[in-house]
Amino acid sequence: MGLAAKKLDIIGWITKLNDEDILDKIESLRKQEDDWWDTIGEDEKTEILEGLSQLDRGESVAHEQVMAKYKKWL
Repeated sequence: MGLAAKKLDIIGWITKLNDEDILDKIESLRKQEDDWWDTIGEDEKTEILEGLSQLDRGESVAHEQVMAKYKKWL
């Protein structure tokens, strides 16, 4: 089923719903569409941006290296 067909199927289902609890849950899902970036703090944003800058400068460690180093704690 393609995306458009899924949307139409969901719309049809919603129009037949009489359960207010389910409709409230759907409405709360719709309100959660905010960008996660807008929900995190400035310190977290700074850390993420610094990490991206480090990657751009080639300052990264392979996942395998990290896993090998911390294997005893995992």
